[in-house]
Amino acid sequence: MEDLVPVALAPRLATRRLGRVYEFLASCGSTNDEIAARAAAHAEEGLVVAADEQTGGRGRRGRAWHSPPGENLYCSLFLRPDLPARLAPPLTLLASAALAQALTRLGFAPRLKWPNDVLLDTRTGLRKVAGVLAETASEGDRVRHIILGVGVNVNSRSFPEALSPIATSLRMASGRSLDRGELLAAFLNAFEPVYDGFLAAGPQVGLREWSRYAVLGQPCRVRRASRRIEGLATGIDATGALLLRTAAGETVAVHAGEVNWLPVSQAR
Repeated sequence: MEDLVPVALAPRLATRRLGRVYEFLASCGSTNDEIAARAAAHAEEGLVVAADEQTGGRGRRGRAWHSPPGENLYCSLFLRPDLPARLAPPLTLLASAALAQALTRLGFAPRLKWPNDVLLDTRTGLRKVAGVLAETASEGDRVRHIILGVGVNVNSRSFPEALSPIATSLRMASGRSLDRGELLAAFLNAFEPVYDGFLAAGPQVGLREWSRYAVLGQPCRVRRASRRIEGLATGIDATGALLLRTAAGETVAVHAGEVNWLPVSQAR
C-alpha cells in the first residue's frame, strides 16, 4: 500500500488544488460513497479519496467494479464547478481524456470508447483497462457537486471468469509492475488544466483531446429506452453526445444509452 500513501503522492503533484487534500483508505465500500459523505460535511473542491480495495465498487448502470486489494487504482475526485447541470456531462469525457493522456506519458497507447471506457489493444483485440464514473448532485438547474470515480486495472494478473474476455491490466499489457501513486499523480496533473479550461471557456479543448484517443468509425448499436439505433460512430458534438450516422444517412446525437460495438458484418 506504500505507493498510495499521502507522503508518496504529494511530491509528484504539479496541481494547485486537485489532490492537495488527500485521504488513503485500506478498505472501503466505494470511494465515491466516501466522497459523498464528506460532501455533506462541506468538503473542499479537489479532495481525493483512494482505497487499496473496495468491497462495493461500482461502474455505470450499477455494475460491480472488480476491486481486489493491493493491485489496482480506485479513487474519487470531488468537484464543485459553478455550472448549469446541463453542461456537466462532458466532464466524464474530459476525465477519460486526461486519464488517456496520463497513460500515454507512462508508455501506453490507450483508446477511448464513449462515454467512459479506456481500452488497450491486446492480441485478442481492444480490452477495457479503466473506467470513469461521474455522479452529479444538483440544486434546481445548477450543479451542487460532481464526484468523479476512476478505476484502473493496474497490477492485476487475472480476472474473474466473466471479465476475462473483456478486461486487461497495465501489468498484463506491459509485463511490469506499476506504481499506483505515480499513475494517480499523472492523472490529476493532466486533468486539472483540462478542467480549468472547461470552467473558463467550455469543454471544446478537452473534447478535442478525447477525440484524439477515440475509437471512431466503428459500427455500433445503442439502446435508449425502447428504441434501438444502429450506425457508425463518427464523433462527438459540443455537449459530448456521441454522433451516429445511420444507414439512411441520418446523424443521431446519443446523449445516454448502452453502446455495443458490432462486427462489420452485422452493421446495417
